[in-house]
Amino acid sequence: MYSVFLEHIQKFISLETFEIDILESSLAISKINKKEHVLQESQVCNTMYFIIKGCFRQYIINNKGIEQTLQFGVESWWITDYLSFHNHTPSHFYIQAVENSEIIAIKKNVLESLLIQIPKLERYLRIVSQKTFGAAQMRIKFLFTMSAEERYQHFSNLNPEFVQRVPQYMLASYLDFSAEFMSKIRAGKA
Repeated sequence: MYSVFLEHIQKFISLETFEIDILESSLAISKINKKEHVLQESQVCNTMYFIIKGCFRQYIINNKGIEQTLQFGVESWWITDYLSFHNHTPSHFYIQAVENSEIIAIKKNVLESLLIQIPKLERYLRIVSQKTFGAAQMRIKFLFTMSAEERYQHFSNLNPEFVQRVPQYMLASYLDFSAEFMSKIRAGKA
């Protein structure tokens, strides 16, 4: 039941059988319906989400009332509001299921207990956080250095199956252009 999660962890650290037992006894898989939110703006985020199956997005609503997608998460990815989670402050973000999904939701108090019982999980989470931060840095670089067409081509080449998986307006907002411009790019008219 937890094989995707355990396989992901064991890419970075080795777990003993008793540690796997502790993990499995502390976790549960939840089903989240398409368009359902696991976090709303102004809520305190006290949960980290590991995606077993499906797709999520983190987004804001800008001052013009337009949704701006900041991050996607798919199978074997983590998604949360790290600052709200760490500082216990209201979130500035929404996290929503893009597809019917299955996740492991780990509450902060459960995570703290697991880190005491299985100290090497700290190393796993550090590596995951560093990879997440690095990906965010690269996204910012691409937004500042590539044209809209270059961003779309780069993203499409890196993630061809993903481009077909998410609604085009979400992908357009992630790449920082309009859905109309996305249609032009896809039609080769941009």
